[in-house]
Amino acid sequence: MDPNTLHYDAIVVDAHCDTLGDVLEGKRSLAERSNSGHVDLPRLREGGVTAQLFACFVPVEEYHRSATRHAMQRLDMLHQAIEDYPGEITLATGATDIRRAKAEGKIAGILGLEGAEPLGDSIEVLHCFYRLGVRNLGLTWNFRNDTADGVMEGPNARGLSEFGVRVVEECNRLGIIIDVSHLAAAGVRDVLEVSQQPVIASHSNARALFDHYRNLTDAQIAGIVAGGGLIGVTFVNAFLHRPAGEATIEHVLDQIDYLVRTAGSDHVTIGSDFDGATMPAGLEDATRYPALTVGMATRGHSEETIRKVLGLNFLRVFEQVTGR
Repeated sequence: MDPNTLHYDAIVVDAHCDTLGDVLEGKRSLAERSNSGHVDLPRLREGGVTAQLFACFVPVEEYHRSATRHAMQRLDMLHQAIEDYPGEITLATGATDIRRAKAEGKIAGILGLEGAEPLGDSIEVLHCFYRLGVRNLGLTWNFRNDTADGVMEGPNARGLSEFGVRVVEECNRLGIIIDVSHLAAAGVRDVLEVSQQPVIASHSNARALFDHYRNLTDAQIAGIVAGGGLIGVTFVNAFLHRPAGEATIEHVLDQIDYLVRTAGSDHVTIGSDFDGATMPAGLEDATRYPALTVGMATRGHSEETIRKVLGLNFLRVFEQVTGR
């Protein structure tokens, strides 16, 4: 099968974007094609994306004032889009929903929280977010909250708090994927010890290939793999190359090559971080996804590996964690 045909035949999942913030701020509509930003429904469709995980990121200045309200507003944007455009997008709370969306020609929207600030110190609030469809929880952004320390808290950053342990355990019970991107090293270590389910790093690259504090060490990668989890190769140009402005799709493909070799083809997925950062040349927005498939094929990856990286690996973990 030629790479373009393979791409549109495959289930394609992007494990991280920050688009809901732009939609909430009125920068563009999710339903209409725009020349700004990276993601909207027409561009996801053109790029052959089956499922998009929409992260709810709360601005730093709101962390300790109204984080819950800001997260709820972002969740509402996706729920409203699903109500307004039922023929275009559907909510995915398990792998069966993604498979159904592919069969019906719809885009599946997965909801996640990027940082546990909206929970405060309440397990009950976590339950409410679960009922609203949240199925992915990044415990921190770059800084400290009630669950753990983020990666920018420095060399003495703490791991999981007592509350953080409870959150991981409850997410395991409910069926919410734990996401360790942005988490300090001690927190990654603790999550891997506590979690009884696979965890993901939705948008992090390999530090051995490019030394950046947001990328994962080989030891962290091995720990995620040992638990059956996933590393989501991200397109953020600052995590790929220095100077960042010279990053290209080839650097993303280098990361995929390295992770397939070291982590194995069952443990690599994609987490673009569209609408959250500057993208490399060749992956300017969601319409460029087919170029990634062409690049993987050109570099000699098998059809089986390409399908796994594009979406089947995410489906496996999503199904295992959610139970459906």
